[in-house]
Amino acid sequence: MRLRFTRCLLSLCFLSLAACLPFSRLFAQPAAGSLGIFEGQSDVGSVAPPGEVAFDSASGVYTITAAGVNLWGTTDGFHFAWKKLSGDVSLTADIDFPVKTGEHNPHRKAVLMFRQTLDADGVYADAAQHGSGLTALQYRTAKGDNTLGIELNIDPPRRVRLEKRGDTITMFLSNHGEPLHQAGATIKLHLDGPFYAGIGLSSHDPAVVEKATFSKVELKPLSPPAAPAKLVLYSTLHAISISEAARRSDVVYSGPVRMQAPNWTRDGKALIFNQDGRIFQVPVTGGTPQAIDTGAATGCTGSHGLSPDGKWLAITCSMESNPGRRVYIIPSAGGAARMVTANPDSYFHSWSPDGKTIAFTRPSKGSGNIYSISVDGGAEAALTTGSGISDDPDYSADGKYIYFNADRSGSMQIWRMKADGSQSEQVTFDEFKNWTPHPSPDGKSIVFISYDPSVTTHAANKDITLRILSTTDNKIRVLVNLVGGDGSMNVPNWSPDSKGLAFVSYQFLPAEDTGSTE
Repeated sequence: MRLRFTRCLLSLCFLSLAACLPFSRLFAQPAAGSLGIFEGQSDVGSVAPPGEVAFDSASGVYTITAAGVNLWGTTDGFHFAWKKLSGDVSLTADIDFPVKTGEHNPHRKAVLMFRQTLDADGVYADAAQHGSGLTALQYRTAKGDNTLGIELNIDPPRRVRLEKRGDTITMFLSNHGEPLHQAGATIKLHLDGPFYAGIGLSSHDPAVVEKATFSKVELKPLSPPAAPAKLVLYSTLHAISISEAARRSDVVYSGPVRMQAPNWTRDGKALIFNQDGRIFQVPVTGGTPQAIDTGAATGCTGSHGLSPDGKWLAITCSMESNPGRRVYIIPSAGGAARMVTANPDSYFHSWSPDGKTIAFTRPSKGSGNIYSISVDGGAEAALTTGSGISDDPDYSADGKYIYFNADRSGSMQIWRMKADGSQSEQVTFDEFKNWTPHPSPDGKSIVFISYDPSVTTHAANKDITLRILSTTDNKIRVLVNLVGGDGSMNVPNWSPDSKGLAFVSYQFLPAEDTGSTE
């Protein structure tokens, strides 16, 4: 996802007029009219009977009545009231399903949407309120692609905003009348030139007509982004399905902090991550993170991970009695830390499948190498040597190989070697800079981070792609695009059943956009 901030245009032409209207008038609340602030309405895809929009100028409420097969998959069917715009905008409304009695499809969706075209398979992003109460940021990145989604495990919000700044699209919520705030749902999506902004409804059943209302609707231009010094960093912890048919991402936890490196507990119920030098655990279903006691170890990094049996947690921290970061082991529930690596500047990366060995790295003056050591401590073995970078080692499910990234071919690519460090071989050969490979527990997949070729380090807060390599046919596919990098998935991040992944995305918001007093 490419981050570009675009200045608002000073004027914009209506399609039906030869002369341009001032930009301020384009967004102004007009006199009473059949579509209020919108200039057109359309059935997108197959909708029968045709949908319709009713606007009550006295109350300012829009009521959409529509059928429609869905807003998901590769094609859509819904009714859409829209205005064609360019630049950076926000669209805000209170959304409701006025008919709540009787049987209704739980997947009926009322949406705020930015859409490239009115084609059924067009590129779009929407803030969707489902009939079941689910709230999601949905998007299709290319014409005809499958829809992706970021889902929130919350009560239905009272007010919703969809905001576009350059290629960054963010959903803001107000659940109980508090100021609108980000909730971890943000994506990168490029809309080329003018696009459609509006409200829509799909019944999710082509044979059923549903109704949704949109009140206090506001469509506004956004001012240019604030200076970097005024930007606020938000981190969002996600759990995502790797299925190509349903790539849904659930927001587990989000806030104005820097989180790093999630890994899954062995029962699949919680995620362990790093925040502000401490280790935390949070349920996958969401909730308040709880700090894990690390004893005398402080200043912990994102280099941590559970043992295969789930009884122990390896951490990379400092101690007052042992300056410099080392690998320690604590009980998984927390407790006194036992030192494993005697040498400082040692960073944990993975356990061997039998739980007897730990792979770690040690950077040195711009280079770095991979080592292994018994979990009981003792002598360490150098698995790589040299002046280049070999980093992020992770064992294969059968323990025969260690996957890692290295620049020995002239570009950072994914490699693997035998567990004893012998027989290194290159795995990826493309134009991207590839880092942090993690084999799945079932041995079928390798997930890794891909940077644009211009990025020369394992940097944070960059446009990255999580890609998955199949070990059966060596084909690589894109899982998700995000802003991330260092901290997103530094350590093994697969769910125990190999069906999901955890990762952290990052977002910089202008300070004035982190809340609203509406």
